[in-house]
Amino acid sequence: MTCTYAPDIPLRQITARRPRASVGTWPLAHRPEAAGEARKITKEVLTRWSVAEEVADSVLLTVSELVTNAVEHARPPLNFGLSRDPGTRRMHIEVSDGGPATTHGDWAASCTPDEHGRGLEIIDQLTAAHGDREEPGHAIHWADVTTVP
Repeated sequence: MTCTYAPDIPLRQITARRPRASVGTWPLAHRPEAAGEARKITKEVLTRWSVAEEVADSVLLTVSELVTNAVEHARPPLNFGLSRDPGTRRMHIEVSDGGPATTHGDWAASCTPDEHGRGLEIIDQLTAAHGDREEPGHAIHWADVTTVP
């Protein structure tokens, strides 16, 4: 199953994306510190690309939300990938996990109901497009963030 949210991209662009310049894929430990590790990697990449600080903040928050969701709601393994589309100047973020967990992580399990559900709203506001897809043995959650203000 694939779920896609793309407020500013016509459907044909979503289904026929251009090739991306791969930056890398990194395995992350399936623990709360994974979001910080992913932000550190992302910050290094954004610095190499000379991405403006206000745009970098959106990318970093998106990375945090995607990785945190995987740690709290999915099983290992956890992998994190970054790439970019030179034509659109968008950064593509992918987080792959082992699929839905049978129970929530410690942080999510300890929260009150009103503390849940804001992550996807944040991602909706920060990204040009986002979605997920399931493949045998794992799920992939992705987001595209424009890297020019």
